[in-house]
Amino acid sequence: MLPVNGAVPTTIVVAGLALAGYALLMTALNRRMGLGLLAALGVLEILVLVLVGIIVARLAGGGRPASLPTLIGYLIAMPFVPVAAGFWGALERSRWGPAVIAAAGLVAAVLMVRLHEIWPVIGV
Repeated sequence: MLPVNGAVPTTIVVAGLALAGYALLMTALNRRMGLGLLAALGVLEILVLVLVGIIVARLAGGGRPASLPTLIGYLIAMPFVPVAAGFWGALERSRWGPAVIAAAGLVAAVLMVRLHEIWPVIGV
């Protein structure tokens, strides 16, 4: 079976790690959550939704991973990570708001690598 375009998964990993680094810098500088972090979270969310669409199309085309229930669970949970972090980070009015965003960036990168382990057709 042909792999999923590796550009989207790799971009999610890079974007998640870059977001985490930027958010950790904002935390270290004692800055509150800003529009830049929200915009970066929005980009990460769009990338995740594109990947979910690609994987759902691959599943509809007959592709099956070794652990389908686990893959479906990840596909359901993954888009909620940036959204939940955005709300939580916006509500946290101290420097720890960006720390929540940093955690979300790391989680997105780790989930992407884990998706690749579940179904190697998703190239990272």
